[in-house]
Amino acid sequence: MQRCSQAMNKYEAFDPLKSAALVHHYITHMVDKAQDNLPYWLLLPNKKPAEAAHCRVDDAELVGSWYEGLVSAMQMLGTTDGDDVKQSLRRHLMRSWGAHGLRFCEPYPWTHTVHASFHEMGYILPALNLITQEYPDDVQAERRTGELIRGMRELVIERKVRTFWSGDFTETEPLYEFPNDVYLQDGGFDLTRHTGRGEQAIRNALMLPALVRRYELKKDETALDLAVGLANYVLGPSRYFNYKMEFFGHVHSAAWFAYGLLRLSDVTGNETYLQKGKAIYDYIRSISSSFGWVPEYAQWHPPEEEHCETCCIRDMILCARELTKRGFASYWNDVNCFARNQLMENQVRYTGYVTVDNTKPDANGITYRDIDRRMIGGFTGGSEPNSISLQRFRSIAGCCVGTAPTALKAVWDSVITDENAVLTVNIPCNKETAALRLTSALPEDGFLSLAAKRDCVAGFRLYDWMGDALTYSLNGKAITPITEGGVARAVLHAGDVFALRFELQSIPQKEIVGGREFTAVWRGCDVIDLLPHGEHVRLYQRDLRVPKEYPTPDDVIYTGAVNYGPTQQTSVGLAHEKKGDIT
Repeated sequence: MQRCSQAMNKYEAFDPLKSAALVHHYITHMVDKAQDNLPYWLLLPNKKPAEAAHCRVDDAELVGSWYEGLVSAMQMLGTTDGDDVKQSLRRHLMRSWGAHGLRFCEPYPWTHTVHASFHEMGYILPALNLITQEYPDDVQAERRTGELIRGMRELVIERKVRTFWSGDFTETEPLYEFPNDVYLQDGGFDLTRHTGRGEQAIRNALMLPALVRRYELKKDETALDLAVGLANYVLGPSRYFNYKMEFFGHVHSAAWFAYGLLRLSDVTGNETYLQKGKAIYDYIRSISSSFGWVPEYAQWHPPEEEHCETCCIRDMILCARELTKRGFASYWNDVNCFARNQLMENQVRYTGYVTVDNTKPDANGITYRDIDRRMIGGFTGGSEPNSISLQRFRSIAGCCVGTAPTALKAVWDSVITDENAVLTVNIPCNKETAALRLTSALPEDGFLSLAAKRDCVAGFRLYDWMGDALTYSLNGKAITPITEGGVARAVLHAGDVFALRFELQSIPQKEIVGGREFTAVWRGCDVIDLLPHGEHVRLYQRDLRVPKEYPTPDDVIYTGAVNYGPTQQTSVGLAHEKKGDIT
């Protein structure tokens, strides 16, 4: 087994596999065994004792997003551990289908009104796509996917004519919108009801990337037609975006929609979708931090009251990665910095502040058992740049637990990519592929090496934070590689080691984030400290030489199984837990 230890290091290194192992743990443990592993969305670590509680969304959005998230983590780790929970989520997904092919939810005691939300179909459809891809003989999943897409297409209002004071004008492009954001199991569209979220046009269009994916997988023309019609409506008559693609509202929805536009541009060849998607990304990037803190809303609250939903980081990483595929190489820096900084910091890795009472029995959809242990690996739904506030609703959020692993996998798959027959290192971290073994010393030292396992051409993507004093070696001897398109490459034979060295210093940089001034201490592309320090759960404690405010796990075996040692129950909210290995 591979063991990762940081005992000899000064600074914490970026380790996507460790993060995947932790979130795998959360998804497989924060479920209700008595309800066929139904997820718990709502986690309240600030309560005394802490608890997790069921709510309607557990059997609506989460069965889809956690399926996708668990599969992403399992694929990264190369494990079948957790397949029991995966199959439970798959069974949940196959239940509760109704009129127009929509997926509703089971009438649990905590469900209240049984309804389908089009926003939630944006989580259900990606999971269905994944199931039909993983299990091509699953006839039921294929039927449900097709019926859902055709059912939603039947329910849209198709705007065909623009009737204006100056006359009637035929619409030349498909324009589709849903009449409401709620569809009742008993009653259909009831315009006296709504989710209260507002922004119906864009929130109802969140299935856009999944519709494009369905078309890519099955050449489903109805899926493509629905995607085009929804995209055109949001970009046009909804008036959600201004001419610069700025907006007022929910960043997660807008960024996810932007990702859908980028994907749609690829399958349709329509450059307008690419331009609009990029412009939305650039606007959100302008109100985000350089290290990946992304506000949950744009222009709704005062900036200093905003928090960062991990879902938004996921969307931005997917958008930036998609833009690199379209030739915008500068966006690699966002993929790298967002992933290794705020995405990592938004994950729960220590829980000594949590009060646990294992004498209380689980009842009425609420669980108290081992919450401190089970919540390891979860992701916050609302961090400040330097802290996670436990008092805030969604301090740990079920939605983010499902989406974050998809970002992790996208980043992991992008560490080394084939760029015009050059195996290119884009994300500095440790990784081994069939062709190469990548070793990174960041943020300890400015050193990267590639050990070739077969003949190939390989190289390093160069970034501004590496500086100008770059030196290269091949098997220990200095060389001058070919540098083209921001990549330094060399021809390698099996057994060769190609290395890059650059100067790395700790550099403080001031930045306005969420309306407040912070100083990020950078070592290359890693933030090792963020000032002022935050409360309650302080982030960016990456200097391993400094005594930690809370203990952190220092040992991971990549099996997805987690062992915490003896149970500790705390009586105060900020008590330290005994240090235990995660294995």
